[in-house]
Amino acid sequence: MEKIIQQSVEESIRVKQFFFKTKTKAIESCARTIVAALKNGGKLLLFGNGGSAADCQHIAAEFINRFQMERHPLAAIALTCDTSVITSIGNDYSFDQIFSKQVQAIGKKGDIALGITTSGNSPNVIRAAEKAKEMGLTLIGFSGNKGLLKEIADIPFCVDSETTARIQEVHILLAHILCDLTERLFFNE
Repeated sequence: MEKIIQQSVEESIRVKQFFFKTKTKAIESCARTIVAALKNGGKLLLFGNGGSAADCQHIAAEFINRFQMERHPLAAIALTCDTSVITSIGNDYSFDQIFSKQVQAIGKKGDIALGITTSGNSPNVIRAAEKAKEMGLTLIGFSGNKGLLKEIADIPFCVDSETTARIQEVHILLAHILCDLTERLFFNE
């Protein structure tokens, strides 16, 4: 058991170090893009499935409530939370449309869409990403090293790993860093 624990920790550290070593400028640019959208009255729309859905809720809470500093709320909506909306769309249309219909209803040009899929190919995430692009939203994509999302995202963040857990660990650290940078830039710290 100790060996398994140590291997998991070492692999997580290795994947994170490689990702952040190669993505520093893109992360800074992404934070500036988010700040510009929020300052212009835009909002952040987040969507993903399973653990990625939980990450969307987590990230939205950090933007709305606070991350590191006491400040005014920042506009963010996790499209993963309204079970009545999700189940009605899934029942009346298809599961593939649960996020795209919400993007269509809530999103507007100048907003930011953040799609999360470790495979890069979740049909409902891809469909929402395509709808966001069609509507003029800036699309940030969190994915693994494969899939369509990295091809269509304006700002792709692809984790070079085949292991879902390692990809998710990078995604949540990336989200925390983006929250931190957004707060600092938005509130001039």
